[in-house]
Amino acid sequence: MCPQEVTIRRVVGVLVALVLCFLPAACSSSGGSGSAPETTLDKVKAAGVLRIGTEGTYSPFTYHDPTNNQLTGYDVEVINAVAAKMGVRTEFVEAPFDSIFASLQSDRFDLVANQVTKNAQREATYALSEPYTVSDGVIVTRTDDDSITSLADLKGKTTAQSSTSNWAQVAKDAGAKVEAVEGFTQAVTLVKQKRVDATVNDNLAVAEYSKTTGDTTVKIAAKTGDTSEQVFAMRQADTSLRDAVNVALGQVRSDGQLTQISEKYFGQDVSQGEASPEQPAEAAAAPQSTWDLVKDTAGPMAVAALNRTIPLTAISFIVGLAIALVVALMRLSKVGVVSQVARFYVSVIRGTPLLVQLFLIFYGLPAIGLTFNPFTAAVIAFSLNVGGYAAEIIRAAILSVPRGQWEAAETIGMGYATTLRRIVLPQAARTAVPPLSNTLISLVKDTSLASVILVTELLRVAQVAAAPTFKFFALYGVAAAYYWVICLVLSFVQGRLEHRLERYVAR
Repeated sequence: MCPQEVTIRRVVGVLVALVLCFLPAACSSSGGSGSAPETTLDKVKAAGVLRIGTEGTYSPFTYHDPTNNQLTGYDVEVINAVAAKMGVRTEFVEAPFDSIFASLQSDRFDLVANQVTKNAQREATYALSEPYTVSDGVIVTRTDDDSITSLADLKGKTTAQSSTSNWAQVAKDAGAKVEAVEGFTQAVTLVKQKRVDATVNDNLAVAEYSKTTGDTTVKIAAKTGDTSEQVFAMRQADTSLRDAVNVALGQVRSDGQLTQISEKYFGQDVSQGEASPEQPAEAAAAPQSTWDLVKDTAGPMAVAALNRTIPLTAISFIVGLAIALVVALMRLSKVGVVSQVARFYVSVIRGTPLLVQLFLIFYGLPAIGLTFNPFTAAVIAFSLNVGGYAAEIIRAAILSVPRGQWEAAETIGMGYATTLRRIVLPQAARTAVPPLSNTLISLVKDTSLASVILVTELLRVAQVAAAPTFKFFALYGVAAAYYWVICLVLSFVQGRLEHRLERYVAR
């Protein structure tokens, strides 16, 4: 045997020996029959940290103290006390309530502390703690509105609710049309602006709002007649964590801490009481399968795409292009003031988030007497946004046309407008089409933001369907597929248009 073969055999032998040595360790670390899988409670104890999901905008339960910007509130203090009994510290992750359960399922945090109301659907989907708050439901209307005096009066009315809240279901069951918002503050704002008729919420939250703001333009018009229990929510598999939380919560209750925290925020003990029994029919209702839910929701999503998403995109893009052309020509103007005004507009649009622009137009402008319906407000915001970005694309395309073209047109007697229309813009269009097409495709996806100002577009339908069922992945996946198909069609049209514009270009 040659020396090279001996060396190769020795190397192979060493490698085999190493594999055999590490194999038992690998098997034991992969969760074999001799070791139990690590639970969330084990991870919490090992890290010494309990991750809490909360809104941070729902006073007095979870909010930021304006004096120091620290997260505080009834729920925050209660879960801090519970964590202390468990021997761990808390780490808070803030999220909008409508996405808080999706974040819980995706392991962004271990527990939700945000006045989660106990009901049959949530009991079947999550591991819920023992109740730590008992409250009554109330209906809030404008002070000058006497049309609602009971829960039955909500039939045919419009209310604003967090779509994943228990109060949204109460309003729906009463026959109301529910507009989804991110929190109680937005809901009250819509009531005051006469965009909705009422909002249903927790009597404790409403009382705190009235005490804090002194707002006399809204009132409690009626009680819903049901009493609810609020709990901490964990993933369904985390029963060991739930049990540990319940033990700690019992200790916080027995040593008087829970009563002290309750009296600090509400002047009374709101941790005691008994919730209204749930309707047997509701509790016994068989949950709908994911496939059936997708089939039932796919049609309404397609209708929303055709009736809202596509028209919103088309109108906003056309109006935005008109704005962009004007702004681009202003930017090219030799008049300094005109050019600077256009530059300022582009700077503001490109320097502020689209979501902020939507909020300013929908929620801000009513303060100065300008109120638009949701679709119109969305069109205005998206058109202004497209105008700001597309203006620079059009300006660059115009500048790409050789200066000699302008001079040649001038020598044959063409004016500025005629030269622009017949000579410059047709050539600039060929340069501008690809980046403008990208702007259009981005606009299709940006229309999903319109859901935050009550436009019932594609994503909004998915959110409303996912809220009570918690089938976030399946329904948001279908919505993503619709957006993808729309963008594929636009990409195909873009390719055809580019090919057509390139036909007469010399190579």
